[in-house]
Amino acid sequence: MPAPRTLGRLSVLHSWAGIVTGLLLFIVCLSGAVLVFRHEIDLWANPSLARLPRSERPAPLDTVLAQLHQRYPGATVESIALPDAVNPNYFAWVRERGAPAHRRTKVALRSDSGAVVGPVDNQLGQFLRMLHVFLFFGPRTIVGFLGVVMLVLIGTGIVIHRKILAELFTQRWGRSPRVVLSDLHKCTGIWGLGFHLLIATTGAWMGLAPLFERGYQYLSLGTAAESMASAAARQSAAAAAIAATMPSLDALHAAAQRAVPGLRTRQVSLRRWGSSTAEVGFGGQLDNHLGSTARVEFDAATGLLKNLRDPRSRGFWSQVDSLMEPLHFGDFGGLALKWLYFMLGLSAALLALSGTLIWLDMRQQRQRAAQARVAAPAHGPPVAG
Repeated sequence: MPAPRTLGRLSVLHSWAGIVTGLLLFIVCLSGAVLVFRHEIDLWANPSLARLPRSERPAPLDTVLAQLHQRYPGATVESIALPDAVNPNYFAWVRERGAPAHRRTKVALRSDSGAVVGPVDNQLGQFLRMLHVFLFFGPRTIVGFLGVVMLVLIGTGIVIHRKILAELFTQRWGRSPRVVLSDLHKCTGIWGLGFHLLIATTGAWMGLAPLFERGYQYLSLGTAAESMASAAARQSAAAAAIAATMPSLDALHAAAQRAVPGLRTRQVSLRRWGSSTAEVGFGGQLDNHLGSTARVEFDAATGLLKNLRDPRSRGFWSQVDSLMEPLHFGDFGGLALKWLYFMLGLSAALLALSGTLIWLDMRQQRQRAAQARVAAPAHGPPVAG
């Protein structure tokens, strides 16, 4: 059992870590709970898309791409999302001619014919994702840091509240608001402990792993120099690009599925399509595998394989990395798992909110006690002369 002095320090750390980050943790946890239904939300916000028919054999990718070029002549098609279990349509992200690089139009297309339906007016799901992943204003490392703070809060909370089994069913509804809130805070933390550890760990990993990876590359001078040379070569190739005839996108897709057996493509990314330096990438999930980072990239002009990422054939840490996103967002087990993630995500938001309210109430009580001690001499018995 930790010494009382150690417990006091951990309690202070727990309190201040929670109060400093409480509002941001509440926003991230609440938006994350809702975000598990991001595809359903997009369909709800765009009812005309939900009413479109689902095709058992979606239109070829070549047809989709031709329809986009016909509707948006001269525009750059950057990526295409394929229909999935929730969404019955194709989606494409298009940058129209003359538009800034960051301004893209999300376009819906019918899955049966590939015909363009039109721009997607309401992107509430994407709005929630930007809020949860980037908080609108910063890099993903901010949310990764919040995941670390959440781990600190969980660890210190376990040590501070040592009588976990006794507090599993402790909820004193008839007591003061602070006692009720404190019991609710502890019960929520205990019942959701495993899920909260999972969310904090995967969130910290996804937010901070790229930062450590870049740091490692900078420390490894050979890797950094190779990356710089590769970037310079890409810039030089892009500058020297000339118009070229593109092969069939469906043929490249079939080659990707042969290269990675069991690949269920979710998104196709296009770079410099129509030029001699064009590249295309197919990314998605794997049959009978939780990993979500399988990807195949081709030199589109020649059809040569450039890069292949199959978590099943890579090292341990690569396989761990491929599990982080599906475990964090819970999009691998159907609607029932989404509802479970939603409820447990709300419990994490409740922890952040209740912890902040408990701290504020304790602060007010300390202030009232201090005021009472200051006022006590003025109301005491008179001193005999």
